[in-house]
Amino acid sequence: MRYFSKNIFIKLFISIFCAFILSSCDLSTPTHRGDDSVIPSNLKKVSYSDLPGWKDDDVRYALQAFRNTCKAKIQYSGRVIPDRALLEEKCRMLPSASADVATIRAWFESNFQPYQVYNENGGTKGTYTGYYSPIIPACRTQTAECNEPLMGVPTDGRNYKGVDKKTIVNNRIGRVLYWANIVDVQNIQIQGSGMLQLEDGKLVKLNFAAVNDMPFKSIGEELRSRGIRPAGGYSADAVWKHLKQNPALAKDVIYKNPRYVYFYESVPPDVIGKLGTPLSKIRSIAMDDDIYTLGLPVYIDTNLSDGRRFRRLMIAQDTGSAIKGWIRADIFFGKGDEAYKFAHGQHAQGQMFILMPKEYSYVKPSK
Repeated sequence: MRYFSKNIFIKLFISIFCAFILSSCDLSTPTHRGDDSVIPSNLKKVSYSDLPGWKDDDVRYALQAFRNTCKAKIQYSGRVIPDRALLEEKCRMLPSASADVATIRAWFESNFQPYQVYNENGGTKGTYTGYYSPIIPACRTQTAECNEPLMGVPTDGRNYKGVDKKTIVNNRIGRVLYWANIVDVQNIQIQGSGMLQLEDGKLVKLNFAAVNDMPFKSIGEELRSRGIRPAGGYSADAVWKHLKQNPALAKDVIYKNPRYVYFYESVPPDVIGKLGTPLSKIRSIAMDDDIYTLGLPVYIDTNLSDGRRFRRLMIAQDTGSAIKGWIRADIFFGKGDEAYKFAHGQHAQGQMFILMPKEYSYVKPSK
């Protein structure tokens, strides 16, 4: 009898231990049952075989990005809201970082149910654009070239909500962090973050802190309305180059856009999204957080700017003022000039599949 009780105790201990450590233990019973996830009619349940190219994606990189989600303080809001207890359970049972592709793919398949996303009109195609974190020259003090302040949120209690860009800058409604060329400042505000290279070569990372809640007005459209056509048309490259060559015009045109973005200096120099975690190159996307709870895995099927097919498991970790709608996302391409080559030309249609947490099923790692 004593031997039997001891045996039961040992088995119970092993079961509890396996529930928290992903090892070779064979555990198939979830700790949480039931799912109060909000599944709107725009989402239709599908199988993984319906996800184009699912078997070809190296989902190890998506797992790395999802690991960052698990470190975040998730705001369970929007219209597509996962079950909190289930999502937290997934985070407790993540596969090892050294697990192979097959194991990680099986883990996602066992733990998440894919849903195809439909627009309000019943269509399955939406728009995918791109963004990046630029690296721009900057100064600690104002100079002829560094003629525009990059500012942090005001600490003196002054209101900036509903105040236009020109008023904010002229009245210094904020803490001046650094200075840069007004064209580069506009670019970094559009992207929402950026890296500054100071006079001594030091690199400083600025991340999005706040916005003045004023509408965004396109710089290119402002030039077009004035009958000004830069050499090379209205691409971002052509517009920025033309404005740098015409500084008086640059200030006038840029101040016609009333939207103003505040920053904070990031240490370490990671690009931080709205979720509050570092963004992962071509694994993080910005989505409409009025619809989606940020942090969810999202499988996308679209094209890159060079025409290549782009089918990958991404993680929703950011948002943006222009990112609105059911099938609408901004792909984060990383930092610097190489990322810019892809981000500035990215504009393609494609499908979207949201992965919602389902009742846990154990996936035994392969040896």
